[in-house]
Amino acid sequence: MTGQIKRIEILNNGRPNVVVDLGRFEGHIPPREQLPGETYKVGSRIRVYVKELKDSGRIPTVIVSHTNEELVKEMFELEVPEIDDGTVEIKAIAREAGYRTKIAVHSNDADIDPVGACIGSRGARIQNVVSELKNEKIDIIRYSADPIDFISNALSPARITTVALYDDPQGRRAEVIVPDDQLSLAIGRNGQNVRLAAKLSEWKIDIRSESQIKGQPFGVGATTKVVLDQKDKKEETAEIAEVTPTAEVQAEV
Repeated sequence: MTGQIKRIEILNNGRPNVVVDLGRFEGHIPPREQLPGETYKVGSRIRVYVKELKDSGRIPTVIVSHTNEELVKEMFELEVPEIDDGTVEIKAIAREAGYRTKIAVHSNDADIDPVGACIGSRGARIQNVVSELKNEKIDIIRYSADPIDFISNALSPARITTVALYDDPQGRRAEVIVPDDQLSLAIGRNGQNVRLAAKLSEWKIDIRSESQIKGQPFGVGATTKVVLDQKDKKEETAEIAEVTPTAEVQAEV
């Protein structure tokens, strides 16, 4: 929903509660639902997601969110006709609000590219969403029912060498090997890329480089092990996050 910021109330803890005029009712954006680092100004237009109704007496309090994943989904439904009519489906969303979002999409029409549909001509469709979210980075990922392909796509823009899948007692785990020069890209800044990929795919992901795995056993006890083609990924992404190198990382759902 779109509304106008009506007032900003300072709570007892000193943090702001943003009140939005949504027409027939007011929505409250508590601090936990606000974008980190965002400055909200009275009179500004804002798009929010209605999260819950709290019974607080005669008039219930409407809690709205600027950080919820459903807000991103609603924006793409408005911007992309193929999503609105069901031709393209959003299969999963992983978001760290204010920083980066990964969206997995699938087309029910073989002639429609779901990634291209979401990005739009010259990036126009996705840019409208990015602008609304104050330049939050957004990666559009091609969904696959094959977990090997999906995990590989979710780690985009990094290039993956090998993936092994395990059914551990603690849950599903994927061990991923990447070329040495792709390790930083696969992990992302402060582990953000692999963390979002794990959430998107619902697999715990361990990443190591080819030099780290050299001479060590790999894939022992795996239910599936696939060596992928050594080719550049052709998945289109809306943004590429800046990265810092890390030797090894584990990311859980």
